[in-house]
Amino acid sequence: MNGSWGFPEGASAAGMEIDRLFYLAFWLTGVCFLVIAGVLIYFLIKYRARKGHSAYYTHGSSKQALLFTLALALAVFVLIDVNLAYHDHLAWEKIWSVPKDLSNAVRVEIGPKQFEWHFRLAGADGKFKTEDDILSVNELHIPVHTPIIVALSSRDVIHSFFLPNFRIKQDAVPGIVTNLYFKADKPGTYDIACAEHCGLGHYRMRGWLVVESQDEFNQWLTEPLEETEPTAEWGWEWGARVV
Repeated sequence: MNGSWGFPEGASAAGMEIDRLFYLAFWLTGVCFLVIAGVLIYFLIKYRARKGHSAYYTHGSSKQALLFTLALALAVFVLIDVNLAYHDHLAWEKIWSVPKDLSNAVRVEIGPKQFEWHFRLAGADGKFKTEDDILSVNELHIPVHTPIIVALSSRDVIHSFFLPNFRIKQDAVPGIVTNLYFKADKPGTYDIACAEHCGLGHYRMRGWLVVESQDEFNQWLTEPLEETEPTAEWGWEWGARVV
């Protein structure tokens, strides 16, 4: 299940949980559809009007019809709804729970605005909104197999930080700091999309997530990046709002 059936290439184990949920829902509802359609076709053929036979009509027994309807509803509820709810819960825990080991986690601030993705990583002092912060626009580098803790808040309208290859998405809302956790399993360059219509330039609000080895990531941290605005232009206190 790596990008099959029209999905983009998967880059995280947690993201593949979304694919599994899709396939589970597809097969459960698909089998039910085929069974119901088959029963309907059977009765259409069996009780159709044909030479020497008139169509068969019945109003049925109200008690029997009620019992059959309740039994069918219960079966569908247990086989589909309860089943999907259970697996949804398991996937939710994997995708949205705080990583157990945060010792080597990389923390990233994202402050999007029309129509750019602005990223910030703490510098050597480990603190945000200081002179050694690493700021980049529309391109974020992260190390592979490392927990990534994201805190994001919009600086104008509502945006939505979407990583198609990771099957995760989180809204960036003005005045609110939201969180996102993920870990990349495969090196590569992946799309960052805005999944919320944020204005006339929404179509060009695209960025890139570069997943690389720890050594390559450390090298990127030392490279000079073009700073487009003062360091203190945006940001927040992590201790009060996020992990």
